[in-house]
Amino acid sequence: MRVYLDNNATTPLHPDVIKAITDFLPYYGNPSSLHETGRDAKEKLYSSINSISEFFGCPREDMIITSCASESNNIILKSFMNKKYDFRPHIIISAIEHPAILETAKYLESNGFDLSLAPVNEDGVVEIETIKNLIKKETVLISVMWVNNEIGTVQPVEEIGRLAKEKNIFFHVDAVQAAGSIPISFKDLPFDSASISAHKMYAPKGIGLLYVKNFAKRKKELTPLIHGGHQEGGFRAGTENTIGIAAFGAACSALSKEMEKNHAQEEKIRDHFEDRVQKEIPHIIINGKNSKRKVSTSNITFKYIEGESILLRLDLHGISVSTGSACSTGSLDPSHVIMALSDDKERAHGSIRFSFGRENTMADADYTVDKLKETVAFLRSISPLYKGE
Repeated sequence: MRVYLDNNATTPLHPDVIKAITDFLPYYGNPSSLHETGRDAKEKLYSSINSISEFFGCPREDMIITSCASESNNIILKSFMNKKYDFRPHIIISAIEHPAILETAKYLESNGFDLSLAPVNEDGVVEIETIKNLIKKETVLISVMWVNNEIGTVQPVEEIGRLAKEKNIFFHVDAVQAAGSIPISFKDLPFDSASISAHKMYAPKGIGLLYVKNFAKRKKELTPLIHGGHQEGGFRAGTENTIGIAAFGAACSALSKEMEKNHAQEEKIRDHFEDRVQKEIPHIIINGKNSKRKVSTSNITFKYIEGESILLRLDLHGISVSTGSACSTGSLDPSHVIMALSDDKERAHGSIRFSFGRENTMADADYTVDKLKETVAFLRSISPLYKGE
């Protein structure tokens, strides 16, 4: 039996997306070409982009198609490096940001910026008072993710956005884990910019979105990462990833009809899974449980054992899970997100993320709990830390 519970890392392709990719294959023309083959590709491209625009509630002119959210995040943060200041610019990000924000912010710090990491409370949420207290007259940028990728906690981004607007500070949101899970209408939100990755919402990898409110007016304030062409309003050069955009558009169209149903199903399965784990496996911590969370995400610390060992043994049973962010898998360092909750390395090293998706069932949850019980019992039996309390 195969059970995939790593949907926060990437999602399987939606059937409508697979069909859209297959249907688009004959449209191989370059959409910048004036001949019929190019015009046909361009027409299909525009139709897909309109679907993306409608799903995210933002005008096409405020959208920049990118390769992924990491690229989108880099565009925003690095644009602040090219501005001229007569003071040391200050930026604020949360302590639980994705590495695409965290590492880019540290790069800015190495180039003279003043960086503040906003701590979270014990439930994994950045409090508005924390942000207020960190703001200085030199603060030029605040970046806080909407939904944390490891523990699923939902951050008060609308409240932070209103504060940033009041203080005339640019506010960026990494909206990757919110997309496809939380209804989004960017034009109605107090965000200056936001980033999206299509592969987190049942489309393929290699396609993303950067939203910039009133982009035409702000274009001169931003610096492209890629120069050399007229695409995306002259801001991001490179022949469009036509198949990727078609797939992204199809995913948006499908989720616009399914999201509410998926949401209810994932929440029911996640809650059933956590109820069984709490009742049947001792010495656990459900990270972020007391805060509002993405309904498909469950991050659990199993005391006295290593998360990597749990992951590998579950994999032998056909169950795919994660020890944290997929972008940090190669690191032996404890999860910076769990460390931000408690500064407890043992807790961080023993955490596993289970992230459910539209294809998961109650049977998946029950099979996973059954194998998880066996796995945890075995690993604790050989752990020098476990005393059998």
